[in-house]
Amino acid sequence: MAQDTQISALISDTTRERLERHARATGIKKGHLVEQALLHHLQALEELPVEYIVHPRIVVSADTFDRILEQMETGRASRALRDLMRDGD
Repeated sequence: MAQDTQISALISDTTRERLERHARATGIKKGHLVEQALLHHLQALEELPVEYIVHPRIVVSADTFDRILEQMETGRASRALRDLMRDGD
């Protein structure tokens, strides 16, 4: 039987609350859930091309955020996005 190793990691309060809520709802032990999630993530990193990995958090500069917000408020898609969506037909 393989020996288990304990790890310690700092996570956000939001992540902790989601972990606990899921564990309560499903009856899955938190340690098992964390191990399965970590194994799943590591397998994806090993098997998928890096350009297909979508990170759960994207950090942008304040200038970039302002440009994103402006584009969202104007409601106008870029020409590249319109062309991409048209090509899908």
